[in-house]
Amino acid sequence: MGTRKRHWFWNLVLALSVLFCLLALAAHARTWKRLQQDRIQLLSGVYTLDLPIGDIDRMEWVPRLPQMEREHGFSAWAMEKGRFRDSLNPDQQVLVLVDNLRHRKIRIRYRDSLWLYLNLQDSVETDALYQWLELKMAETEPGAK
Repeated sequence: MGTRKRHWFWNLVLALSVLFCLLALAAHARTWKRLQQDRIQLLSGVYTLDLPIGDIDRMEWVPRLPQMEREHGFSAWAMEKGRFRDSLNPDQQVLVLVDNLRHRKIRIRYRDSLWLYLNLQDSVETDALYQWLELKMAETEPGAK
């Protein structure tokens, strides 16, 4: 009985596919933020948001995510990323960039009808981000100096 030789091409395709999946997971594993004077920029893999502070209508802490239907995105371990639809308001789109489901999240309403749920891997870093946003929102309010 002869042994069957594996073709190198299929081995290469398999190895590249596994590598691509690992790189995609690593790109989404953390939400990167860039704080500027008048805006916050968020990046997590393919999900990006450039949010001027003046567009934020409301911001609050929430202990957990509400029931939502995923349009696209993914969940892995304690991460939740993607675009969702609110179960109670199906016409409302929600962006979720949550690095740790066990920690509390910041719920931000912006541009009158859009929602963002956000937290970072480190809860202390999330608290600092919330305080920074509160400070910047107070500075941009009409009548603030």
